Amino acid sequence: MLRLLGILFTVLLAIATAIVVWPQFFHLEQTWPFAQIVAARGLVIGAFLVVAVLALLLLLARPLRGFAASVLIVALLGAAATGVVGMTRGFGAGTLPAATDTSIRVLTWNTAGDAVSAEQIAQQILDQGADIVALPETTEAVGEQIAVMLREQGHPMWVHHVQFKPDVVDGPKSWHTTVLVSPELGEYSVIESSEDGSSNTGSVPSAVLMPVGGNAGGPTIVAVHAVAPRMEEMGQWSRDLRWIADQCPAGNFVLAGDFNATVDHMAGLGVDGGDMGYCRDVASRTGNGLSGTWPSSLPALLSAPIDHVMASPNWTPTGSVVIDDAGGSDHRGLVVQLEPAG
Repeated sequence: MLRLLGILFTVLLAIATAIVVWPQFFHLEQTWPFAQIVAARGLVIGAFLVVAVLALLLLLARPLRGFAASVLIVALLGAAATGVVGMTRGFGAGTLPAATDTSIRVLTWNTAGDAVSAEQIAQQILDQGADIVALPETTEAVGEQIAVMLREQGHPMWVHHVQFKPDVVDGPKSWHTTVLVSPELGEYSVIESSEDGSSNTGSVPSAVLMPVGGNAGGPTIVAVHAVAPRMEEMGQWSRDLRWIADQCPAGNFVLAGDFNATVDHMAGLGVDGGDMGYCRDVASRTGNGLSGTWPSSLPALLSAPIDHVMASPNWTPTGSVVIDDAGGSDHRGLVVQLEPAG
């Protein structure tokens, strides 16, 4: 009887391991709790290694050696497979290439409302030389303060903003998304459906900025904020991800923000090699795919890479950096460099 229970446990462990390592094969990447487990692959590797150590200890007990050996093999295979995924996406790259005359830099940072000061944000923009900045949970007033500071430092940027329920006094900062764009990229305007919420993410706002006037060659910019995948929000979260994917059809697009999702959760949402529509995740193509941005209280390799910059094939990713100093936010910032393709 104990032997049969051991075999049953090992089989169930092997199935659970396969689901955790690659939930998209089973179409479970957006299903609770697998969506939450796969979000932090560094923790998954650690969990497999803990199971492996426990199995090694059980090998000391002669009656349990067969069972322990089976568990050890499954745990090591799970850790190895997750490690291979990590190596293909990158465990962390620390520098950006030198900016060129044609490159652009995109910074995204969920500032958790007032957790990060305007001075800190402005300094990070200057340090990174950002041309496009997506700031979920940052108010328009703070965006304007940042713009004034940047102008005084010779780095002017235009401020754009979307707010849900603007008639509510002192509503949560999560109802705000602010975007800053360098004048060198041309003139931009937030589309009406973003401002009135008729086409947007459901619970927290995203912003779609279209080039206007003589700026027909500039990319459409989508500042993203999807709802977090809490158990009661799983349906809305999935709808948000589908909406975001729809914002990158064929054309010239840059998506940046808090997706509240890793590339694992995006399986099935990409087109022609893209991760979200035609857009491709920059961090996972430049060595930072497993360098987590949330929560900032954990080391980057143990946290979840849920903040992204994505670009259509019009752009070639040349580098990315996850910023260690979260400045009081629960999210780390991410900055990437892009070059025009071809």
